[in-house]
Amino acid sequence: MVDEDRNVDTSKVEETASRMSESKKEEILSNFEEFKSYLHGKVQIGEKMGMSEETLAKTAEKVADYLANHEEPRNSEENLLKELWKVGEQEERHKLAHMLVKLVK
Repeated sequence: MVDEDRNVDTSKVEETASRMSESKKEEILSNFEEFKSYLHGKVQIGEKMGMSEETLAKTAEKVADYLANHEEPRNSEENLLKELWKVGEQEERHKLAHMLVKLVK
């Protein structure tokens, strides 16, 4: 997702996520607090790299799209997020991605 010049390629989110082992996915997704902690770490890395809030939100959108299309929710919080994602229009999804970034900071 990040090239040697430290540029973020959000088109590689799905490829990166699909390479994650099932056990690692289960570890992250089985508990909402663990999921938030994982995202917090990724947001911190992005901030240290100088990513803007907008870039972080666009990346969060790609992750949310991947999760909505490829993973079943493991808890009620993830289920709510998936339902909101499904009914939201593009602008609403983008705002939700911003909110998710703020939540995990």
